[in-house]
Amino acid sequence: MAFSHAAMARVSVTVSPRDASLAANGQQRFVANVTGGTTRDVTWLVNGVPGGAPSLGTISADGLYQAPAGEAGRVQVSIAAVSKDDPLSSDATSASVAAPVTAGKTYYVAPNGDDGADGSAATPWQTVQHAVDNVSAGATIQLAAGTYNELVTVSASGSASAGYITITSADGQKAILDGSGLEASGNQGIITLGSVSYVRIKNLELKGLESGVADNVPAGIYMEGSGDHIEIRDNDIHDIKTTLDTSDGNAFGLAIYGTTAKPISNVIIDGNKLHDLTLGYSESLSVNGNVTNWQVTHNTIHGNNNIGIDAIGREKTAPVDDQARNGWIADNEVYDITSTKNPAYDFQPAAGGIYVDGGAYITIERNSIRTSDIGIELASERDGKITSNIVARNNVLRDNIVTGMSIGGYKLKAGGTTYSSVINNTFVNNDTSMSGSGEFQIQFHAENNLVANNIFYANKQGLFLNSIDPNGPTPARFENNVYFTTGGTSKATWKWHNVNSRSLEDFQNKSGAVRGLMADPLFVNTGKYPLRISANSRAVAYGLNKGLVLEGPQDQSGASRLSQDGSLDVGALQH
Repeated sequence: MAFSHAAMARVSVTVSPRDASLAANGQQRFVANVTGGTTRDVTWLVNGVPGGAPSLGTISADGLYQAPAGEAGRVQVSIAAVSKDDPLSSDATSASVAAPVTAGKTYYVAPNGDDGADGSAATPWQTVQHAVDNVSAGATIQLAAGTYNELVTVSASGSASAGYITITSADGQKAILDGSGLEASGNQGIITLGSVSYVRIKNLELKGLESGVADNVPAGIYMEGSGDHIEIRDNDIHDIKTTLDTSDGNAFGLAIYGTTAKPISNVIIDGNKLHDLTLGYSESLSVNGNVTNWQVTHNTIHGNNNIGIDAIGREKTAPVDDQARNGWIADNEVYDITSTKNPAYDFQPAAGGIYVDGGAYITIERNSIRTSDIGIELASERDGKITSNIVARNNVLRDNIVTGMSIGGYKLKAGGTTYSSVINNTFVNNDTSMSGSGEFQIQFHAENNLVANNIFYANKQGLFLNSIDPNGPTPARFENNVYFTTGGTSKATWKWHNVNSRSLEDFQNKSGAVRGLMADPLFVNTGKYPLRISANSRAVAYGLNKGLVLEGPQDQSGASRLSQDGSLDVGALQH
């Protein structure tokens, strides 16, 4: 269903060329011809993602498309241009990207191998480190099933012409890299990547690395420096641990740290499992500093004692461009992320399932976040620094301990959140601890944000919104949201600038909110997506179409975001 209103449009957009074909890692310039309106500027999207993403291909502000480099098969994508003057006016064409041609040699490693051998299938090497030190660009290193008790540092790169260096389990097998009994040196992973490019780590189990030394930070996979075209796919990372029970303890499941003036770019983190991690003050999965054009997709993250996914900026990680940006966080399942088991936080609930802390230009969509301290947090911990231009859309946030979502700095002397949009999400039974944070929380230094087309289904506390700053500017505009509480209408509460409203009408009068609705959304609690609304719900067709850039083309299940008649439902799922 096209996101346009051609019969009424005052702007017309036409994209050319039509139906382009490219080689893997190839380029194609697309042009948007815009007529009408006051500006010819457009936003470019790939499969509905502003700017694209590494597995889809990325596109610049002036329409230069860079095809993905390493996808296993042919990739078919939609290239769309949306008028900045009229967000409902757009046009799209397609691009077909051929699978990469791979001709590199395959080498083999086995626990009973010999590093003096030739690395063939018949006479494999014994250690992973020896393998990565002795292969060239385009090589694949297959690890036989078994346990490898070593820490591996990858210093060699693949290349655009020769292809990736790939480290993977042998077909149909699972290799285990076990850090038990070993000690990290500084920030070190079971696999550590220096400033390398065209490296792929796939289908490995990484576990068991611990440290009780403050200056030694263990990780499952750790990358630092610069580089491009990094793929981390289908790995199982668990039981990485700091044994310090103070604020000095840190550990990561997976961390990408851009620390130089040259960025880390084109990073794919897809299909991994990260669980049973003891993290101290650090995160399950972190993208920090000078990192651009990255994606965190289809991962399952659970049972960890600090943040699930974190996109970080302004920590003085990099000398310039110190901000995770141009990212795509999509289709992840995140649950049981809580610092109530973390001594570094005095066992208080403070861990976000997904956290943007000073990042910018990030799309967060189709994720499921449940039973964590905070579902999604868009904020900045550093005074005067801002998280900005985030779109959080088509996510389901339910049964979280403190709040479904929080925006703004956590204290007056922290940063804030601006120009971000919270669109078509479903919030259900958040603030299970009855902390007074409610379904949606706004803290300090939030301004020029949009909260639209969401379902807020509150528990018996009835608190839909907790906006705590009594003196700040208008933090967000609320439009077309549907509200319901199991506590009955007498419990319904919106706290705006730290003053309670006990009716939707009063909240709208105080906040300037428009077209809100108090109604049971009538969830159909069956199937894979149990929070889909009934065809009889008043949330059906109640949404206001904000255009493809904000809405995205798909709901949380991957179905069309618009019904056949062009209408838009409220919440994360079309009925």
